[in-house]
Amino acid sequence: MHKFLFLIILFFTACSPLLPPKNHQNYNSQQKRQALKRANILNNQGVMAYKRGDYKNAIKFYKKSIAIKEKFLGIEDLSTATSYNNLGLIYKRTREYKKALAYLTKALKIRKRALGNRDSRTAESYNNLGTLYASMGETSKALNLTRQTINIKRDIIRKEKIDMAISYTNLAVLEEIQGNTSLAIEYYKKALEINKEVFGEEHMATQNSYKNIAQLYFATQQYQKAKEYASHIVKDETQLEDIDVTQNSKH
Repeated sequence: MHKFLFLIILFFTACSPLLPPKNHQNYNSQQKRQALKRANILNNQGVMAYKRGDYKNAIKFYKKSIAIKEKFLGIEDLSTATSYNNLGLIYKRTREYKKALAYLTKALKIRKRALGNRDSRTAESYNNLGTLYASMGETSKALNLTRQTINIKRDIIRKEKIDMAISYTNLAVLEEIQGNTSLAIEYYKKALEINKEVFGEEHMATQNSYKNIAQLYFATQQYQKAKEYASHIVKDETQLEDIDVTQNSKH
């Protein structure tokens, strides 16, 4: 009997008008805008209730906000995922761990699908699940999720450093065009330090930084400094040789 009732509940849940319609165009832009505005207001009320320690009302506000987002944005939208994540954290605070796990897992799945495994929001979800499992006493799962969090954040930091080195190089080129040689050298050196840290000495990016600095020092007749930076440039002594088909050939 209980199993039958459970199946009925699942059926009506699946048919609930709170779930996103197959065709989102049934709602005009004004309806959608007004609905999402209401969702944001409910979300903010949830935040205020959470800060007051009123977790019961915080949950109520978040659920109402989620229902609107599911209806107008869908259950795969990143904004919906943020609300799932926040509700999961409240349930974690109230020690309703099964509910927390359900919502935090939903948020992670959406973020992985939409953003991939190299985004800070995905890292946030891994971290939140990791701390949840730690609270539940499941240390092995917590460790695994925390390691994934660190790996993602390490990749993000590495990419940011690479982008920074590129920006310094671009800035150096512009200063060089303007005739500001000393500033150009300064920015090339900043790019060099990052490239050495990220790629190592012999990588093309690092080698190009050494070349740029050496050339500018040479152009400004600072030959000793030019020589110093040029000494780090790795010369490719590998030469390709053709096969001589006339040697050792027997007919």
